[in-house]
Amino acid sequence: MKVKVGEITKIKTGKLDANASSADGKYPFFTCSKDPLRINSYSYDCECVLVAGNGDLNVKYYNGKFDAYQRTYIIEDNSNGLLYMPYLYHFLEGYIGELRKQSIGGVIKYIKLGNLTDVLVELPSIEEQKYIVNLMNISLELIELRKKTIDKLDSLVKARFIEMFGDPQINEKGFTKAPMGEYLSLLTDFSSNGSYKALDSGVVMYDEPNYAWMVRTTDLESGDKSSIKYIDEKAYELLSKSKIFGGEIIMNKIGSAGKIYIIPKLTMPASLGRNAFMFRYDERINNIFIYYLLTSDYGQREIQQYVRGAVTKTITKDDARAVLIIVPPLELQLQFADFVHQVDKSREAVKKSLEKTQQLYDSLMQEYFG
Repeated sequence: MKVKVGEITKIKTGKLDANASSADGKYPFFTCSKDPLRINSYSYDCECVLVAGNGDLNVKYYNGKFDAYQRTYIIEDNSNGLLYMPYLYHFLEGYIGELRKQSIGGVIKYIKLGNLTDVLVELPSIEEQKYIVNLMNISLELIELRKKTIDKLDSLVKARFIEMFGDPQINEKGFTKAPMGEYLSLLTDFSSNGSYKALDSGVVMYDEPNYAWMVRTTDLESGDKSSIKYIDEKAYELLSKSKIFGGEIIMNKIGSAGKIYIIPKLTMPASLGRNAFMFRYDERINNIFIYYLLTSDYGQREIQQYVRGAVTKTITKDDARAVLIIVPPLELQLQFADFVHQVDKSREAVKKSLEKTQQLYDSLMQEYFG
């Protein structure tokens, strides 16, 4: 059966201002931010679901002593044994998108009490509610476990880098240290024509004759394809210098100046936009090694010392070439690259498992909460 949330709960709001928090407080202080703050006193001691009433709305579950901001809704059970509160939490977690649509206001959006009390929720038996919550919790635990595994794999690569090459700043292993321009050549012949503004940044890769699609440099890191755009024949003609690339190092030269990417192996021609440099490594350098060196804390410190500009950050090609790098023996670099390759295979397997688990969670949300 479906009932209104207001018929099975009692809802109130917190009383405090957001600045009432204390960094070393003993109790949670729930505001409209996703993560709770801390506070030294408490006004509530109960099991509840908390809904941020303004800003980027979010839902939390808590059982114990806490305090709350004045725009945070505190929802307690008032069902005479009909409602299992974690079940309501999962329901509202799935419903939060609808609440965002219902929010009103100018700069800061907010919801009213009625947006919560009038929500219809399917209310099966307590036993079934607990069963559903158990399924949801198991799915969320598996998702969190896989995310932590990916983080640990990333940390493993960083630890292996330090183990093999030491701290590049100290260079205790005595590797050759030289400007990057002595080992990586800056490619300047494949930039897109500046008169076509749509191609000012990112990599353009041809899909079929007379058409191409653009990927911003950030997509090289995230794998996000949402920004892909087909371009017209005019743009195709402007990109006549494009070549097939793979493995080159990309450095942003404006905006997020100094940010490093690596081009994946391509099977189609590509052209680099004006907002980034492309470096090709020579036979003394492995691209995987140099990518991890330049994205390390050391590499970013070396690069950022050359970045200029108060509002718009930039780096020149001469300064990019001047960045100091260490150059270990190629054999050692190749050993590290092979280790990264093995970790990448494990990471991809975990990512696929994470995607499947996320799909399972989404299907459970759809099945039980619509």
